[in-house]
Amino acid sequence: MAEKRKKKRKKRRGCLSRLLTLALVIAALAAFYNYSNHSIQVEKVDFTSRRLPALFDGYRIVQISDLHGAEFGEDNEKLLHEVKRAKPDCIVLTGDLVDQHRGADYGQIRQLATALSAIAPSYFVTGNHEWAVGSVPELKALLTECGVGVLSNEYVTLTKGNDSIVLAGIDDPNGYADQKTPEALAAEIAAAEGEPFWILLAHRNNRFREQYSLLGADLTISGHGHGGLIRLPFTDGLISTDRTLFPTHTDGFYEDNGATVFVSRGLGNSGITRRLFNRPQLAVLTLRYDVPSSCVADG
Repeated sequence: MAEKRKKKRKKRRGCLSRLLTLALVIAALAAFYNYSNHSIQVEKVDFTSRRLPALFDGYRIVQISDLHGAEFGEDNEKLLHEVKRAKPDCIVLTGDLVDQHRGADYGQIRQLATALSAIAPSYFVTGNHEWAVGSVPELKALLTECGVGVLSNEYVTLTKGNDSIVLAGIDDPNGYADQKTPEALAAEIAAAEGEPFWILLAHRNNRFREQYSLLGADLTISGHGHGGLIRLPFTDGLISTDRTLFPTHTDGFYEDNGATVFVSRGLGNSGITRRLFNRPQLAVLTLRYDVPSSCVADG
């Protein structure tokens, strides 16, 4: 009898040990899931060009993309903290502030837009989800009221001293059928400004290779790709936002047709999609003036 009781106790201890191990594994997976989807990764990158006006050397752009209605801390306090820490010269919002599956929380948008425009001049272009939700004119009016510049197939000139660059933005292709085309905007910039250094804000990463790279912008800044959702070694993401496998142009710099794009992995998730090995990203792009070697003194 004593031997049987000992065996039962050992069996219970073994079951408890396995249950404890399972609970720890589940807790670790839950913590990793939360970390992968709700912790902001600030990534600092440089874009260097000999065409950049010298006074814009060190100009810092913070990119917020694909928020999809997510909040990082109460009233996005964690997100705003990181934006302030980056000390941006301007902030660009490259679409999908809202999510078609959740709708639009205009109170949240008002709070965020007001706070961002108080940090630095801020500019917005639409993504596909703004048009899927609808009420785009109302959203644009709200952002404008909050001090955010809305670039609807138009551009602004940014100045530092006697130097200037052009910042242009296009509405998502889901917009109005008769809207100005990206090609028409590029021609308008060339006609009015000559050959300026210019940056294009365009939500869709997957249109760069075939269309946006041909417009003549020195740098295009995009989102939409969500980093490929799941990032595995030797891949540029596993699943595109169109649900195709092994997408490209989902994270960082890419070159096509002699032009360069920077693609953010974005901050939020759409619907039931979730991230793995692909934390929400706040990108900080610093423009660097590349001094021609002939202008660098020996020694």
